[in-house]
Amino acid sequence: MKAPSFWNIKEGRDAAFVLRTLLVPLSWVYDYFTQKKLLKTKYVQLDIPVISIGNLTLGGTGKTPMADLLANSLPGAFIVSRGYGGSVIDAIVVNPQIHTAKDVGDEPLMLAAKHQVVIGKDRVAAANLAVQNGAKAIILDDAHQNPALKKDVSIILIDGGVGFGNGFICPAGPLREKPEVGLKRADIVVWVGDKALFEETLGGFDIKTLFAKIVPVKKQFSGKYLAFCGIGRPDKFGDSLKDVGIDVVDLIPFADHHFFTDDEISHLKTRAKEMGAKLITTEKDLIRLSAQQKSDIETLEIKLEFENDGDVSEILNLLPKM
Repeated sequence: MKAPSFWNIKEGRDAAFVLRTLLVPLSWVYDYFTQKKLLKTKYVQLDIPVISIGNLTLGGTGKTPMADLLANSLPGAFIVSRGYGGSVIDAIVVNPQIHTAKDVGDEPLMLAAKHQVVIGKDRVAAANLAVQNGAKAIILDDAHQNPALKKDVSIILIDGGVGFGNGFICPAGPLREKPEVGLKRADIVVWVGDKALFEETLGGFDIKTLFAKIVPVKKQFSGKYLAFCGIGRPDKFGDSLKDVGIDVVDLIPFADHHFFTDDEISHLKTRAKEMGAKLITTEKDLIRLSAQQKSDIETLEIKLEFENDGDVSEILNLLPKM
């Protein structure tokens, strides 16, 4: 689904006060079951270090590039993911030569091109499979609200563009849980992007915070581009394109994790041709396309870059010695 626009608006007509108020009772139910799961689940402790990457809001905050960065810095680490959007339920080692995004989810498939990745709806089973395959450490993707495994380090990522949104729990807002509750289980916060909302969002919390930003890997683009994407916040992709200096004639958003039909891609290619433009999308969207659909579509490859060179080491130093 595409996140409702009012989730990130606190005041004014666009904040949808009446609808938000009507949804608040459902937010109480959502929060009740989240906290019940966190309190009642008995965790399993592994014999290897476990580092968790998560967030307090629904939608993208940079977890995938963060997992990529940590896996590059942590020898022998396996990334363990739920495999959101994929049809596979049992724990499996992701093989990009065999699996598709419909099997294992787009983000795990994208990460598996460079790292060892295991998915499974049961995080314990997936982690055990990683251990059986020689994992020296586990990087848990999107696991802050999943208490199944004992975590040695818990990282919360926050999108600097929206902070905690309107401050309400889903479905009245984007929060998965109250910040004062979720941050108590975190060891460190990574603030991604613009710092304008930092004091308003985290000023009242005493927690170690590191600053990072999403940057493009490739910066050479020429001509006009018609952009399209199926991610949580399409405007972030648009901003990234503009930051690189790409001439974007239009940006067409789809639902998060959307699987594109041949007709949709054909329509996009026709529209781009009519506008004298080329098509460009995100890495995550490209991985969901078939080989035929991918033709003549460029992508903006991104990475997470910390403000200070020693920030990654600061995170890894929190782990028990391997």
